[in-house]
Amino acid sequence: MANQEYLALLNRGVLTWNEWRYKNLDLQPNFSHAYLRGFNLEGVNFKGLNLTAADLCLAQLVNANCQDSILTSAQLINANLTAINLQGANLTNSNLISANLRLANLIEANLVDANLIGTDLQNSNFRYVDGTSADLRRSNLAKADLMEANFSYANFSYANLYEAQLIGGYFYQANLYKANLIKAHLSGAYLSNASLREANLYRADMRFTKLKKVNFQDANLQETYCRGTNLSQAILIRADLRGANLRGANLNKANLTDALIDNINLVDANLQEAIMPDGRINYDY
Repeated sequence: MANQEYLALLNRGVLTWNEWRYKNLDLQPNFSHAYLRGFNLEGVNFKGLNLTAADLCLAQLVNANCQDSILTSAQLINANLTAINLQGANLTNSNLISANLRLANLIEANLVDANLIGTDLQNSNFRYVDGTSADLRRSNLAKADLMEANFSYANFSYANLYEAQLIGGYFYQANLYKANLIKAHLSGAYLSNASLREANLYRADMRFTKLKKVNFQDANLQETYCRGTNLSQAILIRADLRGANLRGANLNKANLTDALIDNINLVDANLQEAIMPDGRINYDY
């Protein structure tokens, strides 16, 4: 449990707290289960501290240093975490509903099973994050950096990933239903068995992306760049592929029933046993 003396020191203000921490680097205060709801902690130094199950709802943590801190099961609903440093932090099972994490540093953080519904994550850095099974429904990830991150089984339905960087990321069986991926960068990403039903991938970069068995039903893939992409067994029923570049793509056994393929580039593409827009199976391509 949180030490009352440390809480009293924190109540004296962030400047006093930070000065004390600088002079007592050998001490590691315990704020587990601490009640810090609504506290103004802008710029606070919580580096490496134990904040397990702490109540930080509505707290102001702008520019705070929480690097390597333990925030498992912490409550951060509606907290302002703009530009916070959470590099290497453990946020397993944490609750960040509707929190503001714009410009946050989450490099190598643990977000397994974290609740990020409706969270503002614009321009945040998620490189090398483990976000397995995280819930990011309706979150705003515009221009966020998710390169090399692991979000297997995560839920991104209705999320805004406009111009987001997903290069080399691992999104196995992720749910991206109706996600906004306009101009997103997914080259080299692994999305096998993921759901992208009704997603908007207009002008997305999906070069050499692994999309085996992905469900693109009713998705917008206009002018996408899919050169060398693996779309084997993908479901592209009623997908809009007009102007897409699928040069050298693997569409083996893909289902393109009722898909729109005007002005599409299929040079060197593998369409063996693909179900074409008119419903016929292509055996002799």
